Amino acid sequence: MKRNGYIKMLAVLLTLNITACNKDLTEITPDSVLTTTDYYKTAKDLDLAVIGIYSSYQSRKPTDYILLELPTDNLYRTTYTLSAGADDVDNMAITSANQLFATFWEASYSGIFRANAVLANIDNPKDYKAKQKEQLTGEAKFMRALFYFDMVRLFGGVPKVTTLLEINEAKSTPRASKEEIYNLIISDLKDALATLPAKADMPKGRVSNGVAAALLGKVYVYLKDWPNAKTYLDMVTGYGYALQTDFASLWKLENEDNAELIFAIKYIEGTNGHTLSSAFLPFGGKTGIASSGLESVFPSWDLHKLFETGDTRKAASITEFYKTPTPANSPTVWFPHVSKYEVKHLLNSSGIDLPVLRYADVILLLAETQYGLNRPDLALAELNKIRSRAFGNATKNYTPADIATAEAFTDKILLERRLEFAFENERWFDLVRTGRLLSELAFEERGYNPTTQTALKFTLQPKPHYVLFPIPQRQIEVYNPGVLAQNQDY
Repeated sequence: MKRNGYIKMLAVLLTLNITACNKDLTEITPDSVLTTTDYYKTAKDLDLAVIGIYSSYQSRKPTDYILLELPTDNLYRTTYTLSAGADDVDNMAITSANQLFATFWEASYSGIFRANAVLANIDNPKDYKAKQKEQLTGEAKFMRALFYFDMVRLFGGVPKVTTLLEINEAKSTPRASKEEIYNLIISDLKDALATLPAKADMPKGRVSNGVAAALLGKVYVYLKDWPNAKTYLDMVTGYGYALQTDFASLWKLENEDNAELIFAIKYIEGTNGHTLSSAFLPFGGKTGIASSGLESVFPSWDLHKLFETGDTRKAASITEFYKTPTPANSPTVWFPHVSKYEVKHLLNSSGIDLPVLRYADVILLLAETQYGLNRPDLALAELNKIRSRAFGNATKNYTPADIATAEAFTDKILLERRLEFAFENERWFDLVRTGRLLSELAFEERGYNPTTQTALKFTLQPKPHYVLFPIPQRQIEVYNPGVLAQNQDY
């Protein structure tokens, strides 16, 4: 991320230690020692507290792929070290004892707590600039909705917490229904849409009204509420977003703030970078990129072979050849690896921003919506916008015959979403919401032999109850006995 004028954020659970590129943002006191008596007094206090909500998401996002991509047909594990529990996720041995689910849960509720703290104290300052209070309220509600959207899709109903709770109260708060959580998400996003400024009036890295409309439209697609989905997705098209002509340009440092990125989490190499670029990089490093990598995962052969000749998304997502930085005369070898976030970086501190919402997502969601409204011709037009960008022309566009049935359309939408959003944490969600989790993940060609360039076969056995992840056991134990019910069959 470019340094000038941007916000940089760094979060550790239960610690606010936020700095910023903007000269008016300074380091603040850890929130473990703050009280409402000595904080949340000024507009600046509340502004920094809002940045703290973003920072919770920023610190969680680089490892989201372990839960959202690794158990799918997009990635598989290498022999190099990854977080404890990752191998079990990779092998579809999903249990409530796996600490990765607890880490995700706790990081998400840390962000929700910070949003609630802002909203509980939003009336305290008396020195707001015009519309600043409304802006900060909108940001807090948007981020709370985003956290809850992730949680409800992964775990189903979760504790609905919208106020600041004492420890004893928190331990006695049961799971709300999935419907209650979705109602909260929709309410928060509608409030955010009504109070957030336009993109041009917001610092880069912070949400605007267009972001709220996009997420609200996506939520309605998940609920299969096609009329409301169309209302808000259509609204997004009026906010000035547009597909980039060149798919590869989306993943360049110099083009981070392009018109296709509706919302991205920002990072700065060295100062406030992330680990994702290193996680995907070969262990020996790569000339011109980094001296070493973590090589935590590989792209699956199942995904690799799906890209057709001429699809520009392949080269921007998976690189087939590489050479190590040392020795200088090292040969170039065939070694497919994820390269979507591959920019020059220091080990474990990449500066490329990570997308949360892209306009391409809005287009494909609108295609689903039009099909749901029995308008296959309009759905096809949206689908082919993505297809044409991928191939540079219309020669590979789909025809009405390709989407003649609902099942055929779902096949195509899942294919295009898989190729378009590979390694962007959409695959697991897409398989669950379309009812394809069991059928799509019962595949064999997961890995490959670099020497023979042939597939290695691994058979996974996803179980029906995996459509929801388990409530983390350590959370169940923290709550009062019997309060936090486990999901079925765990």
